[in-house]
Amino acid sequence: GDICEPDFIKQLFKTEKIDIVLHFAAQTHVDLSFWHALEFTYVNVYGTNVLVAAAHEANVEKFVYASTDEVYGGSTDKEFDESSPKRPTNPYASSKAAAECFVQSYWERYQFPVVITRSSNVYGPHQYPEKVIPKFISLLQQNRKCCIHGSGLQKRNFLYATDVVEAFLTVLKEGKPGEIYNIGTNFEMSIAQLAKELIHLIKKTSSESEMEYWMDYVKDRPTNDLRYPMNSEKMHNLGWRPKVPWKEGIKKTIEWYKENFHNWKNSEKALEAFPVTEPFAKLSGP
Repeated sequence: GDICEPDFIKQLFKTEKIDIVLHFAAQTHVDLSFWHALEFTYVNVYGTNVLVAAAHEANVEKFVYASTDEVYGGSTDKEFDESSPKRPTNPYASSKAAAECFVQSYWERYQFPVVITRSSNVYGPHQYPEKVIPKFISLLQQNRKCCIHGSGLQKRNFLYATDVVEAFLTVLKEGKPGEIYNIGTNFEMSIAQLAKELIHLIKKTSSESEMEYWMDYVKDRPTNDLRYPMNSEKMHNLGWRPKVPWKEGIKKTIEWYKENFHNWKNSEKALEAFPVTEPFAKLSGP
């Protein structure tokens, strides 16, 4: 089913004994959001509204909304905490910020037990190859170059998937209704450095000139925030900290993609420098 189908969602809550909702369903690819902003708004904002309304009507015990560090906008120095203003700079982040407002309003109006999380970039096995780490791994494993947007100096914080799972379990158990929690890590790397790390591990080279050969600098997207530094002390106070070191996490991820790249429909399309998709059909909304 689809979170944008109110009848289906209502029926789901009527027939299943749902006591907790973890809301991950969303359009998430930033590059794609510039070309399909309407679809992102529809799925991320309207779909969230449908789901939180149905969950409230069903009196679920806790509703956790998975948001993103991108709602803060970029920062070169100042760390974001949960009280920092939302200044999204792309359609994806804007849709997630708007959806947050709908979720939070159910706490303000009804004291419905919602919790919002904002996470750093997640990586690991099973991730669709449109995202930067599986995209670069898959390209290199096919003897193709990493396509790097703009200067490649943009930095991102990367969290291994199992650490994020632990964070959500912590939020389910310890998170307080009405609160927002940053799920972040201090591990940060530029996209150019990420490409070099993967080239070193997959192509078995430390030569700077050889690394440069496998890097293809392409036109940047319309806006590309330089950094998303987050303070996650609030999560640390609940007892959560990331555990998986980068070297361990990236090794497991590379190994998985050796065998499993073709598990997805249209996986080849996901490796284009910019998304290649069908035009979005006319919306048949409410």
